[in-house]
Amino acid sequence: MVKSLNTVTLIFKLPYYTQWGQSLVIAGSEPALGSWNVKQGLALSPVHQGNALVWSGQVSVAAGFTSEYSYYVVDDHKNVLRWESGNKKKLVLPEGVQDGDVVEIRDWWQDASEALFLRSAFKDVIFSGNENAKRALQSSSLSKSLDPEDIVVQFIISCPRLAAGSTVVVTGSNPSIGNWRAQDGLKLNYVGDSIWKANCVLRKAEFPIKYPCVDDYFLRISSLEFGPNREVDVDYSSPKPARYILLSDGSLRESPWRGAGVAVPIFSIRSNEDLGVGEFLDLKLLVDWAVNSGFHLVQILPINDTSVNGMWWDSYPYSSLSVFALHPLYLRVQALSDAIPGDIKEEILHAKKQLDKKDVDYEASLATKLKIAKKIFNLEKDKVLNSASFKKFLSENEEWLKPYAAFCFLRDFFETSDHSQWGRFSQFSKEKLDKLVGEDTLHHDIIRFHYYIQYHLYTQLSDAAAYARKNKVILKGDLPIGVDRNSVDTWVNPTLFRMNTATGAPPDYFDKNGQNWGFPTYNWEEMSKDNYGWWRARLTQLAKYFTAYRIDHILGFFRIWELPEHAATGLVGKFRPSIPLSQEELLGDGIWDFDRLSRPYVRQELLEEKFGSLWTVIAANFLNEYQKQCYEFKEDCNTEKKIIAKIKTSPEKSLWLEKEDSIRRGLFDLLQNIVLIRDPEDSTKYYPRFNLEDTSSFRDIDEHSKNVIRRLYYDYYFARQESLWRQNALKTLPVLLDCSDMLACGEDLGLIPACVHPVMQELGLIGLRIQRMPSEPNCEFGIPSQYSYMTVCAPSCHDCSTLRAWWEENEGRRSRFYKSVIGSEDEPPSRCTPEVVHFIVQQHFDAPSMWAIFPLQDLLALKDKYTTRPAVEETINDPTNPRHYWRFRLHVPLESMLEDKDIQATIKELVTSSGRSYPGKKVDAAGGSGQKLTNGKA
Repeated sequence: MVKSLNTVTLIFKLPYYTQWGQSLVIAGSEPALGSWNVKQGLALSPVHQGNALVWSGQVSVAAGFTSEYSYYVVDDHKNVLRWESGNKKKLVLPEGVQDGDVVEIRDWWQDASEALFLRSAFKDVIFSGNENAKRALQSSSLSKSLDPEDIVVQFIISCPRLAAGSTVVVTGSNPSIGNWRAQDGLKLNYVGDSIWKANCVLRKAEFPIKYPCVDDYFLRISSLEFGPNREVDVDYSSPKPARYILLSDGSLRESPWRGAGVAVPIFSIRSNEDLGVGEFLDLKLLVDWAVNSGFHLVQILPINDTSVNGMWWDSYPYSSLSVFALHPLYLRVQALSDAIPGDIKEEILHAKKQLDKKDVDYEASLATKLKIAKKIFNLEKDKVLNSASFKKFLSENEEWLKPYAAFCFLRDFFETSDHSQWGRFSQFSKEKLDKLVGEDTLHHDIIRFHYYIQYHLYTQLSDAAAYARKNKVILKGDLPIGVDRNSVDTWVNPTLFRMNTATGAPPDYFDKNGQNWGFPTYNWEEMSKDNYGWWRARLTQLAKYFTAYRIDHILGFFRIWELPEHAATGLVGKFRPSIPLSQEELLGDGIWDFDRLSRPYVRQELLEEKFGSLWTVIAANFLNEYQKQCYEFKEDCNTEKKIIAKIKTSPEKSLWLEKEDSIRRGLFDLLQNIVLIRDPEDSTKYYPRFNLEDTSSFRDIDEHSKNVIRRLYYDYYFARQESLWRQNALKTLPVLLDCSDMLACGEDLGLIPACVHPVMQELGLIGLRIQRMPSEPNCEFGIPSQYSYMTVCAPSCHDCSTLRAWWEENEGRRSRFYKSVIGSEDEPPSRCTPEVVHFIVQQHFDAPSMWAIFPLQDLLALKDKYTTRPAVEETINDPTNPRHYWRFRLHVPLESMLEDKDIQATIKELVTSSGRSYPGKKVDAAGGSGQKLTNGKA
């Protein structure tokens, strides 16, 4: 006869509110919980208990059962709608559990905001060192045998923010947990992953029990956690009450952690060692300055190679040649070798002087660095390329490094990055790649040079990143929304991109005509086939250097503003994905003249109004009159890019010399003078043109059509897409968040759909708040004191003018700000004085936002000494100019900034007085939070 296994009944309970049609499932690592197959997991049932909806389910397992598990919200078909954030839960049954026992697991749903403190930015940087210093796990076995009236309660709590040397104590309304005397309470043991546990034997008659948790810092009892007391009771309605209660109590309730940081592009940094542009190793000096100023974070712009055009256009850091390769611009050539010959050292010194300019000379700095690096490479290539560290780097990165090196060789050979012009190499294949990078080729040294440069960039950035971590400073990177259409990525993976389209943004604060960034949009359907492998590889690469990152234009993961490839501006686009207006829908509303509404509306009176006496010349060169006083564009100029080309190359161009810009703008206005955009892939579908009421095409239609189109316009942009966009974001963003443990922040500026902020909150994404771009309607200036916790607040950013320049731009706006925000009836100063800067900066330090991150230019404006340069020269980017030269450079080197103790002390005082954390801050016995104990009670 086979002896039966000892079995234990597990009862899971979780308070959680769901919507109609949703339910909860547990999936875990063991077969009893579905082996991570949610459809085979343990389904839970809901019961109302007071004001809570409690989901419960039970399963029989063998004694000694252990498993990892998570909770999932599913629909009626068990399709996953969302899941818990953070680490998987771990179930380990207490010692002493016997055959027939009932173990009740009282759980909590771990939301994304709780899980943030388990991300590497906190775990490996700000709170690093705590893990090793926490008390070792003590035995949690029971010291006595149980009688029938005993119930074992295992207290479990997550405390990712505890300082080294801390323990956690439970005290409350029972002698076994100290009778409210924390020093006599139950000390919990650290078990790893920020989890603390302890068992306590209680008598049935002693329930219910009320208790808080206490932080016991080096055995000095300090304070209770925030919030009401916790409570545990026994469910006597069950036929067999639980003998063991595993009380997963969520996180220790502490005051919200808040930090501060500084933002500056690497190319803008100036140091005594650089060659005309900031370098990765300069980040060490910036980290020192950040620590002295009380900052836990340094934020930079994208650092990938952008060498597409071979000229200063490549200064645009968001148009990458490769999403994996680092930019040679940031290389420190002096660090390539410790045996640089004297003549090369002299060349470096000469280059320093030549390139020490007010602004970055992108082309000269890059060319100089590559020229010097090539000389050093020729001297030591065999030594470096045969080293163990290089071989390891090549082995770990060859999947992207070899295509990148081959692309760079072909770009230079064909003198273009447009891979469609590369003949038989236009189509990428593994076989062609192997031949291109083969050791027996005549150009193999060129390939190896690209390996060499990337290897040194990797080592230099890794060195700077390690230095930042060591000093408890988060290095925050930037994840661009797009890639250049002539890039390694579009060459190697063309099916992942919609190459006949361009990415941009609709009209907003930055540009009333919208933006056209030129990147192809993503083919999300194709990307999903390998579970977004390209994105996962990008984030894995980013995480080698950064512990936090900014998701550029996070709205693009909900929907992207898609433009035809032939567009030059960003106005006449549509959202992808989106639900269009169907021909059937429009006909049902009495809209039938689709040709009239979707073709450019060009009438003679408009031509006369826009071009005056030149109108006949313009009409003859660019338009055909298809009926009296009605015109259409000629075939050779019926797109924006064709218009640009024709204006420059037409034999008649002498007729409009010195008026090219106004002629181009006028023709663009006419081309964009439409009400509906016909879908190029389905002629029965239409999209309302953004700001269509501004067009004369709209103004000249009948009132009925106007009313219908107004309603459909609002529906398209502000109503019908919300569910679709939410679903789209929840398919893509969790993949990004789950493939690394970096802290993620989303740039959520612009036209914000209603679904965006709830999804970001659900996923634990930190938003961005810029005071001059309030997200609240009918509000000219944001109010930092009203920002939500899950935000980064800043007075400006790289995409707008600095605080000083903004102040000087508009007298009327300056007066309104001075009165409504600063609260003064006086005339505001014409320049942004250090006193004004201090007020605005302090507002942001004092804000509830988790992070206050300041452009370095705004911080330097706290001192008159640094404001001698015209404010307008400190602007990093002008979003209205697609050919903006990104070349701003600090006018003071980091070494001098480090010597200025006054400004560092001023900034640190702002940090400390606002209650924000800073490197080296001494945590008080309570971690700076909680209710103080008085006479042993709360």
